[in-house]
Amino acid sequence: MTGCALIDVRLIHALHLTNDVLRPAWIEPGRRSSDTKPGGIGSMKTTEALPLEQHNIEIQRNRQAWQHKPLLQDIYRDFYRTIAARIDPSQPGLIVELGSGMGAIKEIIPQCITTDLFPNPWLDRQENAYRLSFADGSVSHLILFDVWHHLRYPGTALQEFRRVLAPHGRLILFEPAASWSGRFIYQTFHHEPVGLRDELTWEAPAGFSAKDADYYAAQGSATRLFWWGEARPRLAGWRIDEVQPIASFAYFASGGFSGPRLGGRFLHGLMRGLDWLTAPFPRAFAARLLVVLEKNSP
Repeated sequence: MTGCALIDVRLIHALHLTNDVLRPAWIEPGRRSSDTKPGGIGSMKTTEALPLEQHNIEIQRNRQAWQHKPLLQDIYRDFYRTIAARIDPSQPGLIVELGSGMGAIKEIIPQCITTDLFPNPWLDRQENAYRLSFADGSVSHLILFDVWHHLRYPGTALQEFRRVLAPHGRLILFEPAASWSGRFIYQTFHHEPVGLRDELTWEAPAGFSAKDADYYAAQGSATRLFWWGEARPRLAGWRIDEVQPIASFAYFASGGFSGPRLGGRFLHGLMRGLDWLTAPFPRAFAARLLVVLEKNSP
């Protein structure tokens, strides 16, 4: 899907903005709320701090599931093609994906440098989003596929992304969309919290080091910050090129990496038709969110 940016900023006035916390106005200071299933098996809260190794556990598990889910592979290839369409080949510099997991993006963008927190042999290099090893201004495109919602301190990460990006370099995010249907699916069938009503800490505390990063998840982070507009007052040095909600009932029906698949290729063909029919109603039906930020000239 392409088209003009779809940005809803109606909720900006409902926020309390402090130096380091984005808090919905309906949540009292000092109080937290969770969108996870109460007592659900495998559920977690955004306030939990799990060992960083949890990321690698999920990478290994997803890699095994990937080999047995050809329909999911097809869906992801379409997602990667959507990302590839946002790459400007005239822009000099490296194309880098952070949090590459299995590194499958190379099927569609073969020149992409794949990275992750862990040195798995199928990836090009090991990187930490809070402290990248790339030289200043050396990267033309940074791609984060289902990685943004794992950043506990997104503002701190954005500072590092801006350092390595060349002037007019692009940051491309592909994230869960917390539409009405997306919210229900992710809350009900995924172990990670959506976190739409939890505090988002924008910047890391004093003394924070990249090696202190832990496992964190808030699937609704990109929805809140970019689709609903909570981050707009904090995006100095960035231009929002595109915020595009994407319907994908085929993705829901695939079961993702951990859930069962619903139906075969015929049903998935019907789901793609449903995607086309529901595309004009992203607030109700979007499953994914594409965000493109461009670094302003210094």
